[in-house]
Amino acid sequence: MSQSYRFPDLPRPKKQGLYDPATEHDACGVGLVANISGERSHKIIDQGLEVLINLGHRGARGADPLTGDGAGILIQMPHEFFQEQAALLDIRLPHRGEYAVGMVFLPQEHGQLRECEAIIEKSTADEGMEFLGWRDVPVNPDAIGTLARQVMPRIRQFFVRRPRGVEDEFRFELKLFVLRKVIFNRVMATDMPDKDDFYVCSLSSRTIVYKGLLVADQIEPFYHDLTHHSMMSAFALVHSRFSTNTLGTWKLAHPYRFVIHNGEINTLRGNINWMTAREAMFSSPDLGDDVKKLLPIITPGQSDTATFDNALELLLATGRSLPHALLMLIPEAWADHIPMDPEKRAFYEYHSCLMEPWDGPALIIATDGTQVCGILDRNGLRPCRYLVTTDNLLVMASETGVLDVPPEKVLFKRRIQPGRMFLLDTKQGRLIDDAEIKGELVRRRPYGQWLAEQKVELDELPQPKHVEGFDEATLLDRQRAFGYTNEDIDIILEPMATSGAEPVGSMGNDTPIAVLSDMNPLLFNYFKQLFAQVSNPPLDAIREEIVTSLETFIGSEQNLFDETPLHCHQLRLKEPFLTNAELAKIRELGENPAAAKGLRSHTLSILFDAHAPAGAMKEAVDRLCEEASQAVQEGIDILILSDRSVDRDHVAIPSLLAVGAVHHHLIREGTRTKVGIVVESAEPREVHHFAVLIGYGAGAVNPYLALETLNDLCRRGLTTKPIDYKTAEKNYIKAVHK
Repeated sequence: MSQSYRFPDLPRPKKQGLYDPATEHDACGVGLVANISGERSHKIIDQGLEVLINLGHRGARGADPLTGDGAGILIQMPHEFFQEQAALLDIRLPHRGEYAVGMVFLPQEHGQLRECEAIIEKSTADEGMEFLGWRDVPVNPDAIGTLARQVMPRIRQFFVRRPRGVEDEFRFELKLFVLRKVIFNRVMATDMPDKDDFYVCSLSSRTIVYKGLLVADQIEPFYHDLTHHSMMSAFALVHSRFSTNTLGTWKLAHPYRFVIHNGEINTLRGNINWMTAREAMFSSPDLGDDVKKLLPIITPGQSDTATFDNALELLLATGRSLPHALLMLIPEAWADHIPMDPEKRAFYEYHSCLMEPWDGPALIIATDGTQVCGILDRNGLRPCRYLVTTDNLLVMASETGVLDVPPEKVLFKRRIQPGRMFLLDTKQGRLIDDAEIKGELVRRRPYGQWLAEQKVELDELPQPKHVEGFDEATLLDRQRAFGYTNEDIDIILEPMATSGAEPVGSMGNDTPIAVLSDMNPLLFNYFKQLFAQVSNPPLDAIREEIVTSLETFIGSEQNLFDETPLHCHQLRLKEPFLTNAELAKIRELGENPAAAKGLRSHTLSILFDAHAPAGAMKEAVDRLCEEASQAVQEGIDILILSDRSVDRDHVAIPSLLAVGAVHHHLIREGTRTKVGIVVESAEPREVHHFAVLIGYGAGAVNPYLALETLNDLCRRGLTTKPIDYKTAEKNYIKAVHK
């Protein structure tokens, strides 16, 4: 029988000196302890657990004070320990690196448990690997909270032998990646009531994860394995969770398979959607047809960190190094006004053509089993400090003082700066600084040369032959057709044009929500923006130009597994807002083949017959999607969805509906990333309208009627202060971007 484990009340610091507990701010606790030389020992695990306990105040607890949001530890594969344990089970393990261990959460109900185990065993055989056996992970349920115990999964480990013909560690890890996805997808395809309890914490020949819905000081008494002296590692990544995007569960505790994280990914929905859109383009000589088994790359219903972990795992599967993959996900600030080596700037600019950054306040520490890499987002809103001792010990955490180190043994103390990276290579037995890491990465390929040959700058394109002008005669009719009101003009557009900022009200809004309104609100009003769940300083591209950028690339993307010159064969825009002249340049791309370097655009009308019978809009949307597919087949790089020429006989599909329909239609066809989408519409005029259009797939927007309305106000002197149109246009663009 396991003994009951009672925890003493934790001491609470009192107000003293400059310290006041009222100013405390909670966030996840992130920690790393490592032997820089790569020497494995049980002491490292003990020290990692000590760091975890000292970070316990950063983890959240529920109504049951012994149930936390989650805690865990990630270590290198403890080969000696598993040899001993496997021998007790009559399992013969091969040499280190020739087998993998899966740490898995399973349903408690016996029938579902056996079904999951059968899927794991069969999937292993189907993927050409030998299943070696099962091991029950010894745990002490009395050491955890009542609520955590009520939802505790069955925790088991399984052993898999490296298949013949797979000679190196990288390809073995690829096979394990495929196996884990096959297992998970098969379990999710069953009708088991408790299948959501199933989760593979780790399946690797390099690392293993012990975690759960625990408080920091429960890890060691709960998992008996962690007390064995034969369990050794050169590093330990630990995490105490304060959940912000999801409720605490066993599987959402950190560490994940590669990362621990303090912070938030604020662009999560867009990151997930674009990763999904790219899946049809994936191909790999190392994976072959197995690449299809990896889909979906992002598992639905996860936290932001778990999703980030999925993306990192994919980039590592492309053969990129750990630092390379992390820099693609969390690049440092590299805008034109920031002093930077041209080769480094070219590296970041090139990779911005491949994928968008995963933005938000973030401290990430990740490992591939050999290297441990720490990186801070470019704002530096989540700190990371570290020290190195005279006996080659590295201690890194989201705060200082997490491990008792005598002052005389401290060699130096430092912190990771915003946008900077830190790397420990246990094979080389040394720390590698930011400059050396990035210096090697930026010279991997001739990124600058590729950009010079393939990138097209909007500003460098010839002046267009024809720019749509101001049509005074039809202005009022078009404003009515697109639902403009006096409030839109007087309260929104005019202040934006004169002040350069979005107007702010303080008396509340008594307008009914769109779904309950009788006034036919615009489609934009049915959508709300997602905001961060934790408080972060407000940022915009004007006040914070050092760390933010509106630059975007539109055009055809390539396979994420490759790096070729064609990956940056796209059109670069300094911002996603297009004036009429800029849109005309894009429309005339095909007329300037030399300047456009072969990029082509095509305009699709989103109008339909105003007198057509019921169902006409659906038919128009279907027609629009078919025309978009045809354009992609013909090699068009940029689609312009336009509602110009509205009159009494022609009405427009709502621009948001048109963008969303084309975007998702092309995703279903697997061709979305082959083309960029630009919107030329009279509808958008508020900041929210632009945000929703871009969120649903538009790469850039030309709000031509809003610009014409501003022109009319300036021409007739109806602004609150005298202003010319060029200034009004500039202020309006500035207000949209704030």
